Amino acid sequence: MMEEKTEKKKNEEQVLTPQDQEWMEEAVRLSAESIHKGGGPFGAVIVKDGKVIAARSNSVTLDNDPTAHAEVNCIREACSKLGTYDLSGSVIYTSCEPCPMCLGAIYWAHIDRIYYANNRKDAGRIGFDDDFIYRELEVKNMADRHTPIIHLPLDSALQVFRDWDEKKDKTEY
Repeated sequence: MMEEKTEKKKNEEQVLTPQDQEWMEEAVRLSAESIHKGGGPFGAVIVKDGKVIAARSNSVTLDNDPTAHAEVNCIREACSKLGTYDLSGSVIYTSCEPCPMCLGAIYWAHIDRIYYANNRKDAGRIGFDDDFIYRELEVKNMADRHTPIIHLPLDSALQVFRDWDEKKDKTEY
């Protein structure tokens, strides 16, 4: 019980820095770049000790791999670069609230904190509706989760989703 209160307090005390904003904007930039390459509109950046360890975008359709979400690709790259499966001490910035698969991967990688721009409802409006999976899992409220998850909305992130929604030659999945 005391541990849960400590986690909640940690969430409430989080102060966003200009560097957090910069890394989030990089995740959004990667998401925009991805749609122009034929991938999905998602990007992620992993930072450890103030340095970017990995920065990747979604490549599901490019790699014919349903697990090639930006967060998973980023975790794979970070683990490879650091030579470990444990990313404790790192933070992930992602252009959209992680889907359940990515959230699971983030938890397994022991990433300390998650920042996201667009939320799952924003994603659902453009055809990426994974809310049904969340309902299946009966996920706790964000404030009650083990790993702090902080919503950092950006107009530029929503613009990437609008660009995806309007893209005529996209491969939907």
